[in-house]
Amino acid sequence: MATITIKELHAKTGEEVRKAGKGRKPVAVTDRGKLVAVLAAPQHFRSSPRRRTLIPEYAALMAKSVGDDVLEDLAAVRGER
Repeated sequence: MATITIKELHAKTGEEVRKAGKGRKPVAVTDRGKLVAVLAAPQHFRSSPRRRTLIPEYAALMAKSVGDDVLEDLAAVRGER
């Protein structure tokens, strides 16, 4: 993996970002020898579909029919507070 210092990146940001976007390998950005970031082309990252899990209580609430009385529904949600 190619490496560039953060100082070099500040000096020529546009050029280095374009180069990383066109390249096949990511470019490591270092600050005083420590890795702080990686520049890479978007095709190196796969977007993973988000998975959602419904808690059983919410699923049960959604399955119930909607009542006509808003205050009654509000009281049911509030419970014994």
